[in-house]
Amino acid sequence: MIPWTYRYASRDFGSFLSDAKQRMDLVSDNSTYTAVDAVFQVFRRRLTVEQGLAFAGALPSVLCAIFIREWDVTRKPVPFSSREVMSREAQQVRKHHNLTPDNAIEATAWALRRHVDQRDLDRVLETLPLAAREYWHVDVADPAELQQRIF
Repeated sequence: MIPWTYRYASRDFGSFLSDAKQRMDLVSDNSTYTAVDAVFQVFRRRLTVEQGLAFAGALPSVLCAIFIREWDVTRKPVPFSSREVMSREAQQVRKHHNLTPDNAIEATAWALRRHVDQRDLDRVLETLPLAAREYWHVDVADPAELQQRIF
């Protein structure tokens, strides 16, 4: 049986992108993709290869591919910073084609949590440093807002 994440990869990614675009208040899929990719790159820079692959394994197939694309695994991880500093770092990725808003990390985390098995994601995040868990933390008034969306 073909896993859901492969059979419906395009549809799931489109839904994720729509959620992220809405949360970031962006108008195009291209600018949303750039922001999400930048958020992933900023996070990835702070992980070992083993940690990054564990995280990628909790993602749907297209997001997994984006996360690991062009990863220079020879680079040593850098320390986590404040969300504000890391947001500025995300805004520097592909600087001339980047409309990444200040809330890109939060918005990507919000959309991501709606499109993954949160138990799997949280299980992986529990093995990572506290700062990694904080990176993907989202405050919501109603937890139902983050319920996984399956179409």
